[in-house]
Amino acid sequence: MAVRNKAREMRLIAALFVLNCLLKTTTTSPATSAYSRGDALAWRPATSLLHQLRHLGVRALIRDDAEATALASADFGNVSDAQPPPAAVLYPSLPEDIAKLLRASCTHPSPFPVSARGCGHSTRGQASAPRGVVVDMMSLGCHAGGSSIRLSVSVDGRYVDAGGEQLWVDVLRAALAHGLTPWSWTDYLHLTVGGTLSNAGISGQAFRHGPQISSVQELDVISGLGEMVTCSKDKHADLFDAVLGGLGQFGVITRARIPLMPAPARARWVRLFYTSAAALTADQEGLIGINLGTAVSGLMDYVEGSVVLADQGRAGSWRSSFFSDADAARIAALAEEAGGILYCLEGALYYGGAAAARGGESDVDQRLDVLLRELRYARGFAFVQDVSYAGFLDRVRDGELKLRAAGLWDVPHPWLNLFLPRSRVLDFAVGVFHGILRRDSTTGAMGPVLVYPMNRNRWDPDTSAVFPDEEEVFYTVGILRSSVPAWTDDGRQLLRRLEEQNEEILRFCEEMGIPCVQYLPYYGDQEGWEKKHFGPAKWARFVERKRKYDPKAILSRGQRIFTSPLA
Repeated sequence: MAVRNKAREMRLIAALFVLNCLLKTTTTSPATSAYSRGDALAWRPATSLLHQLRHLGVRALIRDDAEATALASADFGNVSDAQPPPAAVLYPSLPEDIAKLLRASCTHPSPFPVSARGCGHSTRGQASAPRGVVVDMMSLGCHAGGSSIRLSVSVDGRYVDAGGEQLWVDVLRAALAHGLTPWSWTDYLHLTVGGTLSNAGISGQAFRHGPQISSVQELDVISGLGEMVTCSKDKHADLFDAVLGGLGQFGVITRARIPLMPAPARARWVRLFYTSAAALTADQEGLIGINLGTAVSGLMDYVEGSVVLADQGRAGSWRSSFFSDADAARIAALAEEAGGILYCLEGALYYGGAAAARGGESDVDQRLDVLLRELRYARGFAFVQDVSYAGFLDRVRDGELKLRAAGLWDVPHPWLNLFLPRSRVLDFAVGVFHGILRRDSTTGAMGPVLVYPMNRNRWDPDTSAVFPDEEEVFYTVGILRSSVPAWTDDGRQLLRRLEEQNEEILRFCEEMGIPCVQYLPYYGDQEGWEKKHFGPAKWARFVERKRKYDPKAILSRGQRIFTSPLA
């Protein structure tokens, strides 16, 4: 059996070699490459080479038609990029299909790029595979009936095993069915497990539990060598650490074991408005426990914040449904009085359900009373809603559906996410919030500008994630703006202005000596990654791990970190 499997694999490698050559010289029309998912292994009509894959033990489909490659080239950013499109798209049924593809590339005289793509929520083509093969990870989660089969909860063990292609919202639902929940989240739950773990996964709970990569017990990973490895802190720890926050450079995550804790039932959702960045950040730092003796330390379970520009026209852009029209008008008037800019503290207090330690409704009332008495927000500008825990965590979905209905979701998103040391956040606020953004508010742009602190000791320095390590607290600033459709002249001009503004912000930090690193990073070449993102020591470790787990630089070339095999 082993000999037969080896022979089958060698035939697959040979076929993929021919495929790679043909894809460089031929173009297949959508009509000749279309397939039906109802007949998972049949092509209609079958092309000569791709039809052979069915007879070579390949359980997955490979498409090279324009429709498939165009879809695999698109991402949430919708920002034009000069990278070539992929030559083909793999639709795996099992992780072994991905391993075979990677082994085929690894043994190829000219290894072709391979990238894993979940929901395509990258912003600069990071999940692309120029002239290579994009792996459609979502195919792993479906059988013939289209339902998820790679998600299971262990109540006794208090963990969930989730395929790398599974959405966090489905992980949440599966865990809540047993009164349990993961520890840490992103603000948007319709992302894949493998996707967020390849970055970090942050939100307003990261101050307490760390990013999502700090709450992983075990991974199944396929390395760039095509090896299928189960790893953890106790087994193949170096690969485990490399993959977490590794930007897809070392392996494809096909399963993650996520620890669970008792779930609350409700969330007391709070928004408080401030007229100064100093007052906001001081309260945020008190809430996340920098000064443990303060009355508010630890009272909130979720702590974020945002910047509100008076001429945005809405209080918090897509989050404006939190406020009535009358409240929105009062907030806009306060912003004008404050010089055109306000700050909003957004927080949540969890209670009820299986999380009995946090108490019930009377306890959350007492906690809220202390917060409203002690915090330094503008009096009269406190807004509170009571929602379900699941509803709070999935709150961005409502905004997404509204934007989709208005045709404003699939538009350019030239986002800029930065990590800043605590000591320089007020300098950044003066120069960027009150300077660059206030001076040119780019009429037509939408989206929140987030600012909130995190505790460095909740981040594992052994992972590949890069974060400021100079101080115990650092801030994330997410300038998450959207343009109007870029196919119009106005849209192209607005997108250009937003991108120029992002460059101006980065230049400001450099000129003012404000150390910062990008989250969801993008750099045009390897020198930028080495000098601006990693720094000498972290870069050396990153290269060492790349040489060990993907020496031919097959994985995630769309990140532009490594574009050719390592010597």
